[in-house]
Amino acid sequence: MMLKNLYPALAATLVLSGAPAAAQVKHIQNDRSPIATAVWAGNTLYVSGQLPTPVTPAADGKPAVYGNTQQQAQSALEKIAAILKEQGLGMGHVVKMQVFLVGDPALGNRLDFAGLQASYTKWFGTSEQPNKPARSAMQVAALAAAGALVEIEVVAYRP
Repeated sequence: MMLKNLYPALAATLVLSGAPAAAQVKHIQNDRSPIATAVWAGNTLYVSGQLPTPVTPAADGKPAVYGNTQQQAQSALEKIAAILKEQGLGMGHVVKMQVFLVGDPALGNRLDFAGLQASYTKWFGTSEQPNKPARSAMQVAALAAAGALVEIEVVAYRP
């Protein structure tokens, strides 16, 4: 009878002592945005999707102008690089990337994958930064900012 009572106590002790410590979560955010710019979960940084900065901001009732896919991808990647740098990381720490693309009206609403790749290869797979993260690219109907053709989110890991 005594052994019967010992097993649950022994099992609980093993579970509790072998449980890893909970990962710390830290939100990188500012008061102007309704979402976090990025979130640390342990040694992993999840960077929210970054839209390009307009080449010409919206003014006088005219919509913002963002440029072509290559310009927009470059802008989004520059924003990501700045966020990573603020967190003590670089593009070499990126392990996963998701790219959301809208068809370019100037190209008959076709995706400009070559434009995306032209900007991507300036940041990844170079002699200075040989890392090539896992990547997904998908076509979407539209993005949150009218005229934006590219949104990029990444996951980075700090060893």
